[in-house]
Amino acid sequence: MEYRQLGASGLRVPALSFGTGTFGGQGPLFSAWGSSDAAEARRLLDICLEAGVTLFDTADVYSGGASEKILGEALRGRRDEALISTKTGLPMGDGPQDWGASRTRLIRAVEDSLRRLQTDRIDLLQLHAFDASTPVEELMGTLAALIDQGKLRYAGVSNYPGWQLMKAQGIARQHGWPVLVAHQVYYSLIGRAYEADLMPLAQDQGVGALVWSPLGWGRLTGKIGRNRPLPEGSRLHETEQFAPPVETELLYRVIDALEEIAAETGKTVPQIAINWLLRRPTVSSVIIGARNEEQLRQNLDAVGWALSSEQVARLDAASFVLPPYPHTPYHQQEGFARLNPPLV
Repeated sequence: MEYRQLGASGLRVPALSFGTGTFGGQGPLFSAWGSSDAAEARRLLDICLEAGVTLFDTADVYSGGASEKILGEALRGRRDEALISTKTGLPMGDGPQDWGASRTRLIRAVEDSLRRLQTDRIDLLQLHAFDASTPVEELMGTLAALIDQGKLRYAGVSNYPGWQLMKAQGIARQHGWPVLVAHQVYYSLIGRAYEADLMPLAQDQGVGALVWSPLGWGRLTGKIGRNRPLPEGSRLHETEQFAPPVETELLYRVIDALEEIAAETGKTVPQIAINWLLRRPTVSSVIIGARNEEQLRQNLDAVGWALSSEQVARLDAASFVLPPYPHTPYHQQEGFARLNPPLV
């Protein structure tokens, strides 16, 4: 397994991490993802740890807390072998203190997660979504206090707008508080919006990307193709309403390129899609999921090899979508490329 720094922090994370959204299987979304119990989860973690995957990602909202509980149970007796990443901020109930990132909510959410995870610290806590109702000074001050208390090691965000992430970094530096070191983002060959604004920000600010849904919400699993409609048993039938949208021709263009390269390399479509992401700027770790051992072992084989530069170029071209203004030089002014060199 390859290990990387998480952004500009001192924390080393594996290039592949494991997402536990399939643990618990409660509710309309998570029941479609999977329903691993503690015994099955422990076996999946065995495989991960054997392969060097030491970072496990969850959230309090996953199956109403069941994912955290099962992860905690599966890590019992070997907590020090693993890094735990969890998220909070989305609604966990109907009460006024059951959602958001206020001081009251954050402190209670962290205590609840620690109890469910059966641990005394969270290695990385991420705000699951931007909460416009909480002042950023309150948010960053609370995170700093929780880090000082040893309950958190590092903090990050997920699905944040760039201007709010930058504002949080500025407030933290102004007060001498710890800055955010991670941004959990959607990024895939059929969803490259991250590159326009958030990627340059991440490189400038030392914020590592933890990529969720690297297979485009299950569209890049190899089961869908230009002449292969969505199989009847696909979970996408049940979860598509939650998925990031994608234009049909873009999807097929990317799949065509993936299948061509799969034939050349002997690798699978998912392995190639994940390997492409691992070479992108600012990506610290790609979060993989699996409902069973076979899926997990296949995804783990996305590391340990590299696409050729020519193959990467073909995937880049197939997945390219013109970014929105002002990230595109609509006027093609002279010198634009010199002022905005590509990230490396």
